[in-house]
Amino acid sequence: MLRLKDVHAFYGQSHVLHGVSFEVQPGEIVALLGRNGSGRSTTVKAIMGLVDVQGSVEWHGQPLLGKQAHEIAHCGIGYVPENRDIFPKLTVHQNLLLGEKRGKKKPRWGFEDMYRMSPRLKERQHTEAGVLSGGEQQMLTLCRTLMGDPDLIMIDEPTEGLAPKIVELVAEYLRELQRRGVSVLLVEQKLTIALEVSQRCLVMGHGQIVFKGTPAELKGKTTVRTEWLEV
Repeated sequence: MLRLKDVHAFYGQSHVLHGVSFEVQPGEIVALLGRNGSGRSTTVKAIMGLVDVQGSVEWHGQPLLGKQAHEIAHCGIGYVPENRDIFPKLTVHQNLLLGEKRGKKKPRWGFEDMYRMSPRLKERQHTEAGVLSGGEQQMLTLCRTLMGDPDLIMIDEPTEGLAPKIVELVAEYLRELQRRGVSVLLVEQKLTIALEVSQRCLVMGHGQIVFKGTPAELKGKTTVRTEWLEV
């Protein structure tokens, strides 16, 4: 489905990713773990065409390198950035409406799906998004991206700064995506949610993948967690 092979990424003269290779298969949740500065967010930006990249990024066997971010999004890849990027002066409902992509096929998701997964958004659908809490804004961003009916959604630090109750809501949201056949590339620092919802874990360090395996295998790798994840 999504395949990266020997990907190198650059910010100007700064060489950030050093030969990153991995795959995301249909309907699976893959957690991309690592400390700040390890290259996780840059990897997602490389897939979306937001940084200078060398190597190979393929989507269903077709190359993505050279495409603009909006073209990649229309291929069926959704991206939820860490800073959320809501439209603060628009209502919740208007934000969701902006996420819709008009196409020939009937989308898997609609407004009722979003409001069912996040009842709080339904309660505040006519409220300006800028006055929502951090957790509500995070759910709005997730739902807005989903309104575009992606086959793969890449989510950068969705639980950062959220209360435990909202973190569990995000976890259930991810499980619902998987139940409906959407693949997820989850960028996270928190091991708890990553190990709980993912089928495979990738650990990054110094711009490279330093571990690939299942959550159970990662739990058994004390040296990997100590060297590359724990603060």
